[in-house]
Amino acid sequence: MNAPAGRRSRAQIWVLVAVFFAPLALAFLLYYGTGGWRPAGRTNHGELISPPRPLPSITLPTADGAPLPPEAWHGKWTLLYVGDGRCDGRCRAALTLTRQTRLALNKDMTRVQRVFLATGNCCDRAYLATEHPDLAVALGDNGAGATLLAAFPQAGDSFIYVIDPLGNLMMRHRPEPLPAEGLLQDLRKLLKLSHIG
Repeated sequence: MNAPAGRRSRAQIWVLVAVFFAPLALAFLLYYGTGGWRPAGRTNHGELISPPRPLPSITLPTADGAPLPPEAWHGKWTLLYVGDGRCDGRCRAALTLTRQTRLALNKDMTRVQRVFLATGNCCDRAYLATEHPDLAVALGDNGAGATLLAAFPQAGDSFIYVIDPLGNLMMRHRPEPLPAEGLLQDLRKLLKLSHIG
């Protein structure tokens, strides 16, 4: 009578050991044994600029003649698009993306501003006034603009840049193919984690 009871209790112990260690062994096998189940090493959609680059303290002229002071990069998150002022289809799609992204932030939209840095041929004023009245348009085809653009990696490639509220260039998104959800997800995450701006 004791033998079957002893075997039963040993079997129960082995079942408990299997219940405890089987998930660990399976997780170990999936993580290290196969490449497909390993979680991605990053969660951002845009390209991080590492280390972040502080923007130079310069005043830029704007399309309407008012200066854009160095403080413009401080206090809010900034979505900045660099491109030709004629604003072709690619430019218009990128500016629309920044507008829609900002609007999709709902109550947090006041924490984000948009800037178009025109590198020449400024500007299609009728289009910008009608479609993007909240967009600040700065001129980059001058000495101050060249100084600012020197801080941007591959600025001529028309990226959408994210600038933190301390004035640091920290991320960029390629507007083609348009990262419609990626830019919004990155910005939501940044605003959630940030206690500034």
